[in-house]
Amino acid sequence: MSRLPFDDGPEIKAAPAPVAPKARTILSVSELNATIRDLLENQLTNVWVEGEISNARVWNTGHMYFTLKDSAAQVKAVMFRSALRYLKFKPEDGLKVVVRGKVSVYDPKGEYQVICEQIEPKGLGSLQQAFEQLKQKLAAEGLFDPARKRPLPALPRRIGLVTSIDGAALRDIIRVLRRRYPNAHLVISATRVQGEGAGREVAHAIRKVARIEAVDVIIVARGGGSLEDLWAFNEEVLARAIVASPVPVISGVGHETDFTICDFVADLRAPTPSAAAELVVRRKDEFFSHIGRICERLDAAMHHRLRRLEMRLHQLEARPGYAGYRGRVAVRGRHISELAAALRQQMGRGLQRRARHHDSVRRALDQFDPRHRLAAIRTRLVARDAQLQAAVRRRVAEGQRRIGTLAARIDGLSPLAVLGRGYSVTWNAERTRIIRDVATLKPGDDIHVVLERGHVNAQVLNTADGPALTAGDGKTES
Repeated sequence: MSRLPFDDGPEIKAAPAPVAPKARTILSVSELNATIRDLLENQLTNVWVEGEISNARVWNTGHMYFTLKDSAAQVKAVMFRSALRYLKFKPEDGLKVVVRGKVSVYDPKGEYQVICEQIEPKGLGSLQQAFEQLKQKLAAEGLFDPARKRPLPALPRRIGLVTSIDGAALRDIIRVLRRRYPNAHLVISATRVQGEGAGREVAHAIRKVARIEAVDVIIVARGGGSLEDLWAFNEEVLARAIVASPVPVISGVGHETDFTICDFVADLRAPTPSAAAELVVRRKDEFFSHIGRICERLDAAMHHRLRRLEMRLHQLEARPGYAGYRGRVAVRGRHISELAAALRQQMGRGLQRRARHHDSVRRALDQFDPRHRLAAIRTRLVARDAQLQAAVRRRVAEGQRRIGTLAARIDGLSPLAVLGRGYSVTWNAERTRIIRDVATLKPGDDIHVVLERGHVNAQVLNTADGPALTAGDGKTES
């Protein structure tokens, strides 16, 4: 409060001093989204959300994007590949689930989403849900169809066994086979039957045993356990390996109350590993029992037939007309023996006559044997060949003598022989004609002289009618 000078009026309140405005903080959209993301990720790091899956889709990157919704709202969600691969079941639209994760913001669109680290089906457990999904899928493909199942062999030559080498199932099966099928040939492929990756190992063991020659049936065995313990036998890779096996497969997994995908696709399910061994042996026992029953029926039929024939024989022997038939049969038998001896003698004489005739014919044919004629012709050909070679040699020698004579005559007439005796041939400078008369030359003409070895270019100095020749400085004087 203050007064003006010389002023008796009321005091006037002074106006308050103005306050300077605060500086504004301006954020970009990216900064705003980043700030919201930091706030959400720091506050909501581990939340559980229940809802229904919608628009679930796995991209080529391996990440799954979907929407969680209830009756009043929805929220975007994503599960990255690193967490998705550990799920035992397949998330699909309409499935009610409970997810665990953190809330974050997708900056490019400004949308907040739940990054899931774990998904559980609402009601059923994840393993049970995965079991039901795979069961429905394989059933739709017809892998559970009884028409696809193959019968067991009556007498297996070799029995393949896929199980753990340390498990009780192996000992139970060996004990049953030793007691009921001592000569069984067992081929064991040891593998893990529990834990991560055990399903692939069991499938590989089945394929390996099926490639062994003479293996007629395969038993896949494991003792009982929880759903988690038996999960290796609920994997799709194992189910398809059983279906692709070229020989029948018996599933002896768990106890009688345990059911696995392996049980549904196998050609035969056994409630326990011991029962699987008994099923194989039962086929052998049934086969032997059937053979025993057939043998008994055959023996009974033979005895009945013999009894009826004996009764018929007694009836025939009791008739008056058959009295003394034994003596008549003995007489007929002696007569038959005599006839057989006479027949043998006659056949022997006939064979001797045929042998003599055969020898005479063979001697006659030997006279006309073409091999003898061929030998004579071969001898004549050898003689003619020697004569021909001698004639050829004479002709060749005569020809060589004639050629030598003609060659000597040619050498005597050859101009080269004349040159060899010291003569020469004189040509004009152009070598177009031979100089035979000195009158055709005059001093200063160039001439060409051919000797036995080489030739000479010369110039005529003078000419004379005589044989005298003068040589000097490479020039010939005529």
